[in-house]
Amino acid sequence: MHTQNTHNVARTLSVINLSRLLLLGVLIHVGFGFLLTLSVDEAHYVLYAAKPDWSYFDHPPMVGWIQWPLVAAGAPDSVIRLIPQALWLVSSLLARQLAMRLFDQQQVAESGSDAAQPLNRDTVGLWAVGLVLLAPVLHVLAVGLLPDSLLMVWVLLLMSVTLSLAQCDPKRHEWSRWLALGLLLGLAGLSKYTAVLPAVAVIVTLLVARGVRLLWTSGPWLAAALALLLISPVLLWNAQNEWISFAYQLKHGSGGAWQAKRLAAFIGIQIVAYGPLLLLGAYLATRQILQRRQWLLACLLLFFFIPFVVTGLMSGGGGSLPHWTAPAWLAMTPFAAIALAQRWSSGHKALILAFIRAQVVICLIAFAALFFVGIPGLSADHPLSRKNPLADLWGWDQAGIQARELAQTHDLKSLSVRNWTLGSRLAWYARPLPVHVLDSRFDQFDLWFGNIPPGSDSLFVNWSQVKFDLPTKPGEFEWCRLIGTFEAKRFERHISRFDFYHCRHWGATPGTQ
Repeated sequence: MHTQNTHNVARTLSVINLSRLLLLGVLIHVGFGFLLTLSVDEAHYVLYAAKPDWSYFDHPPMVGWIQWPLVAAGAPDSVIRLIPQALWLVSSLLARQLAMRLFDQQQVAESGSDAAQPLNRDTVGLWAVGLVLLAPVLHVLAVGLLPDSLLMVWVLLLMSVTLSLAQCDPKRHEWSRWLALGLLLGLAGLSKYTAVLPAVAVIVTLLVARGVRLLWTSGPWLAAALALLLISPVLLWNAQNEWISFAYQLKHGSGGAWQAKRLAAFIGIQIVAYGPLLLLGAYLATRQILQRRQWLLACLLLFFFIPFVVTGLMSGGGGSLPHWTAPAWLAMTPFAAIALAQRWSSGHKALILAFIRAQVVICLIAFAALFFVGIPGLSADHPLSRKNPLADLWGWDQAGIQARELAQTHDLKSLSVRNWTLGSRLAWYARPLPVHVLDSRFDQFDLWFGNIPPGSDSLFVNWSQVKFDLPTKPGEFEWCRLIGTFEAKRFERHISRFDFYHCRHWGATPGTQ
């Protein structure tokens, strides 16, 4: 009776601590969701929802489809951002559930090989949620919806279903699990093209666990058929558009000339972006699984290692971003949680506590920088102010409104920019005005708005953080005249400046004004 009461008290405390961690994460995300304007990628993907299609130039359609109901209802940015916040919450709970399940399978507490004090599954689950909460980049994906925000959920669910299929009796018909596998593979494929990487991990894990004989059963082919059916809109759209998405992804992923220093920079950025604690847990978990020759779990680690290694190799050519590995790190989180919980309970607390403190400091610095939009106290002409990467998240909503009003006042039918990264925010905040990107690259803006009509006038927008020469070269505008400016400020501190130009007669011989 006493043991049961102790267990109930421990479980209650674990639930309370879990609720506190999740509530803290939700409050952080809701706060920044209201504070910051949409990032360049967020605005691009919310335009997917405003212009629904079967697929898009640079990504599959799920990131747009999932936002469509709120966008169609006219929801503000802060409400639309509830979607990535919900995905972060689901990912945290899925990581917790998978960590507890893997812990049960390993039976760490019963073996007593690593823990001087017995562990319980709730404690391991709490560590998993804590690792998610302390990973800085995962908060970025929790505020701004990216394809990786979706893929994090699908990868964790794929790991769970794959584990179930790897352990089930081959003589039993597991139709529901195979259908679930096909559904998840299809949803992942509708979210991001790199979903092919966890799909490889699924195949390897099932073949190792069940053998090649598995291919002579109907289950895998049923899953493959369902996945192919679900991604058919992407294939049909690309077939109608000369396979432009696949050509772009191959070129985009290859980058330029491969350099080892880029790979080194990638690894350093990954340590800061996801925190040294998660890296420590990944090392401890991988070493433990390989030493114990737990081959099924080693195969599940491929959900981390395949995309991480591929992204790392791509980084050598300059073709990777820090958030691309987020689903991979989520896949590692359950394993890292178990390993860290074991080490903590066995008395090795000093090193882990130092890593926790380092990760907390990284998160606090990041949150403070976001709140102040840079380093408070710096003058406008300081180099860190002139090239402030966080300025990208401030002032675009007001600039878009001002651009729309100026266009209406001067009877201009479109906006124009030099680069698509400037166009996505303006296309969202100044909608329904078309935005023309004045470069030679073909992209989604060409599909949405077409080329700027010859002889037309346009409102050209320049931004101080990424400033371009005025488009008055031969074959561009005849002249451009400044008609307005907007100073973006935070706590009366200069963040950036938007300049608005009336540019006349596209395609004419340039003159002066």
